[in-house]
Amino acid sequence: MSRPIDLNSRRAMVGIPIALAMLSMIGPFSIDTPFPAFAQMRAEFGASTQQMQLVVTTYLLAFAAMSLFHGPISDAVGRRPVIVVSVSLYVLACIGAAFSPNLAVLLVFRVLQGLFAGGATIVSRTIIRDLYEGDQAQRLMSRVAMIFGLAPAIAPVVGGLVLQVGPWPVVFWLMAGLGVALIVTTVLVIPESHPRERRTPLAVGQVVSGLGAVARNPAFARVAPAASFAFGAQFLYIGGASIFVVDVLGLGELDFWVFFAPMIGGMVIGSWISGRAAGRISGRRLVSLGFTVALAGGVVGVPLAVGAPEGVLPWAMVGPTLVALGNGMLYPTLNLMMLDLFPERRGAAVSGGSFLTLVLNATVASLVTPVVGESALGFAVTAVSMVVLGLLFWSWHLAIETRDTAVPRRPEELEPTDLM
Repeated sequence: MSRPIDLNSRRAMVGIPIALAMLSMIGPFSIDTPFPAFAQMRAEFGASTQQMQLVVTTYLLAFAAMSLFHGPISDAVGRRPVIVVSVSLYVLACIGAAFSPNLAVLLVFRVLQGLFAGGATIVSRTIIRDLYEGDQAQRLMSRVAMIFGLAPAIAPVVGGLVLQVGPWPVVFWLMAGLGVALIVTTVLVIPESHPRERRTPLAVGQVVSGLGAVARNPAFARVAPAASFAFGAQFLYIGGASIFVVDVLGLGELDFWVFFAPMIGGMVIGSWISGRAAGRISGRRLVSLGFTVALAGGVVGVPLAVGAPEGVLPWAMVGPTLVALGNGMLYPTLNLMMLDLFPERRGAAVSGGSFLTLVLNATVASLVTPVVGESALGFAVTAVSMVVLGLLFWSWHLAIETRDTAVPRRPEELEPTDLM
């Protein structure tokens, strides 16, 4: 039996967020690491640019489909078993991808990667809220977001570097090694945060009813789309990085850092601001400030894309960087808001929110990016449109909350906690 962990110790406050951030990184890392290898794979498989985009889309769709189940399963059996089993299967999928003889086989293993990667990325988000509350939860969630935000910046750079020592399958061997490291980290560092007495039955009916309760919640129906559209504006660039960096900016396989470093730097700084703001300003105000920054980035990005010649840096990165800065400020708090709506079903809540975000991202990557990706202007206009949609949902949520707060309730409508 393992020794209990002092959750307020410095070791736990530092080690647990780092371990959880590493687990959450597996999702974006699996998207972005292959980007520098697209040229090699395209040449070897005789595929077009649009066909190579399926390497992103199939992964995202599978991730989205399975994301509905990772959280509810973890509500039933615990967080750690779901993480360990799913990451183990993810490692096997990475190995299969490395041996793929053609694009069709590669896409099959990308589907398997997507199905199992969510066990780490999704379930890890519930653990901090299981263990911590209030301002402490917001600070730690922001730390996770800061480290998580590095993944899209690091992944393509690492992918480009490993291509210097071997052909494209080396990228998938790297992912397999990362998966093994995450399994070891989970076993050694992450405590089980969902005790048996709080678990729900593992039955199809319970899983479906839990997801149904999440979907029917009016506040969730406002907060989740707000988060999804805000992040979608940033993911437009992440999911279309191979097009934006190579075709629009005219850069090479070792130059992805030019794009990712400033944008992800913006998200990391925004997440740091979110953590520093905990206990100082309300979550509602912080989210509103984040949307303001993201909207400013989207609006500024359009004239810069019009006024600057295609491929001119750094102007092409100003808009995406500000959008990412705003996302870093708002996204951790919106995630906590969704989790707090369902204290007994946090796994189902994070699965519902993740599913919506992932479906939107997959749709953008497969249908929108190939159309708008011919120019920096196309990216910029689409990004600001998505920020505006997210802001509309957030404004709707604020209006409903303000109305409900302003309307006094009759004594018989008050909860016991309201009378204390």
